[in-house]
Amino acid sequence: MCGIAAIFSYHQDAPPIDEDELLGIRDAMASRGPDGKGEWISENRKIGLAHRRLSIIDLSSAGIQPMATNDGRLRIVFNGEIYNYRALRSDLEKKGYYFHSQSDTEVLLHLYADKGEKMLQDLRGMFAFAIWDEDKRGLFLARDPFGIKPLYYADDGFIFRSASQVRALLKSKVINSSPDAAGHVGFFLWGSVPEPYTLFQGIKALPAGTYLWVDENGQGQIKKYCSISQEMTDVAKNPRQLSRDQMPDTIHTILFDSIAHHMIADVPVGIFLSSGLDSTTLTALAVESGIKDLHTVTLGFEEFHGTENDETPLAEKVAEYYGTVHRTVWVKKKDFQMEFPGLIKAMDQPSIDGVNTYFVSRAAAQTGLKVAISGLGGDELFGGYPGFKDIPKAVKFFSPVSNISVLGRGFRWITAPVLKYFTSPKYAGLLEYGGSWEGAYLLRRGMFMPWELPGVLDADMARKGWNELQPLVHLRETVRDITPDSLKVSALELSWYMRNQLLRDADWAGMAHSLEIRVPLVDINVLRRLAPLFANYIPSKQDMAQKLHKPLPAEILNRSKTGFSVPVRDWLTEGNAVCAAEHGLRGWAKVVKKYYEADTSSLRNSAAIINT
Repeated sequence: MCGIAAIFSYHQDAPPIDEDELLGIRDAMASRGPDGKGEWISENRKIGLAHRRLSIIDLSSAGIQPMATNDGRLRIVFNGEIYNYRALRSDLEKKGYYFHSQSDTEVLLHLYADKGEKMLQDLRGMFAFAIWDEDKRGLFLARDPFGIKPLYYADDGFIFRSASQVRALLKSKVINSSPDAAGHVGFFLWGSVPEPYTLFQGIKALPAGTYLWVDENGQGQIKKYCSISQEMTDVAKNPRQLSRDQMPDTIHTILFDSIAHHMIADVPVGIFLSSGLDSTTLTALAVESGIKDLHTVTLGFEEFHGTENDETPLAEKVAEYYGTVHRTVWVKKKDFQMEFPGLIKAMDQPSIDGVNTYFVSRAAAQTGLKVAISGLGGDELFGGYPGFKDIPKAVKFFSPVSNISVLGRGFRWITAPVLKYFTSPKYAGLLEYGGSWEGAYLLRRGMFMPWELPGVLDADMARKGWNELQPLVHLRETVRDITPDSLKVSALELSWYMRNQLLRDADWAGMAHSLEIRVPLVDINVLRRLAPLFANYIPSKQDMAQKLHKPLPAEILNRSKTGFSVPVRDWLTEGNAVCAAEHGLRGWAKVVKKYYEADTSSLRNSAAIINT
């Protein structure tokens, strides 16, 4: 896990690269890579690559980046892990490629030399990388199918800049940092900024599952090589018929294979352990795979001690049951208050979530871990969210009136001013939005509804951002060709909530503490093998854990889902009128955005002073 940066002065009239700018962008990501740093700038100073290293695979100097082929034709900076790199390396060696290191980075270099952009179809892992091709005089950038690893870029028509963090690019005084309407609207709509937007006009995210080529003619078209929606569409056409009795064995085989791949590292790998079926199943599978002295970490909140929201007793029982080296870390309101400035600085983009991941990552790092496994993705695959039942029900129930737009708008206009005093204002939009998949999902996951946006943003910005985002159109496209209801909801959750919220939070929260978070349930191989089984129905979490060699304790296996609670709203409400007046985390969203903007404004001002 690392931080990468690239600057390409591609236009003939562009100035040569400013080395201080490149190193400033790189070193703004120091927490992503505390183990080493490197840079390379071409002789004509038109292309530069830089890297911060967190040593996970091949800890020797042979793994240093930027890494080059022997002839210097190709150079790479890479963030992530390729879990099938050993098999890929074996195939490349049979073709005559010679390796100087034991790293997955060098595998990427030779794989690109062998296959070009077609290499992406062979990769199993989480990744974002940039490869300079000297012969073609171009830069090749790519990102993994789910968007586990981030990659941002800025292009002013003369110089192309790219980095692992928005904040890193803000170290450059020349990037347009004026507000992006779509990014601001997106944040208040979802509680996170949907890709490819950021809060800044000059910075965009390379979308998940895409690649980009930049040469002396400038930025090419972004091309998609993997679409989660398309994967779901394809498997629905060719479902694999299994009986319910056969399902658990097949699921176990697929998940065991994934955990075995995700445990590959030259440093110890730990697990975030809660009392839920996702993390407990992964713990059992890791032990089953033969891992010795497995470290597990559980986060507990003092406010929940002794209540049904307290995860610690059952997690500790699981740790003892499987013989892990366990640590429970307790967090209280005072800890949150003390860490709040650091938490805001760690957020690469504003988010209403990630607090729990930030604290559990801190705890894992304090034990000496560099890598931790998370159960993220289990709910999206195995139907763990209430939306898997509620969204199809809403579509069926409200669809008869969904085409009567005047009825829906009228109901919303009458009820919205009243509902906000009793429950979520979102419910005013049930008749207007509830009868379509895209509308029902927006009601389920949305934070501030479209009609509320002018109340939290400038009205012109709200209108402009909504029109550019076109969220209902894109949500509709996500499920357009998917037929089973369960796969529709899964595709929506994987492509929106998980991608823009959960995965991004895992990245910034882990990297704030120099911790790599791996997600075995978010794996393209797992999706392609599991989804055909789910075309007719989605198995329960019990099916996921049923065939473990050492079965989970009954209290875990039969425990109803409660969700992982974080008392953020309680911490904030006391003495905070903004949070107390809003439903759920809507007030927290306002607080986060306010402090994030103040912090990044300070960052931009300091960058301008440094570069002046």
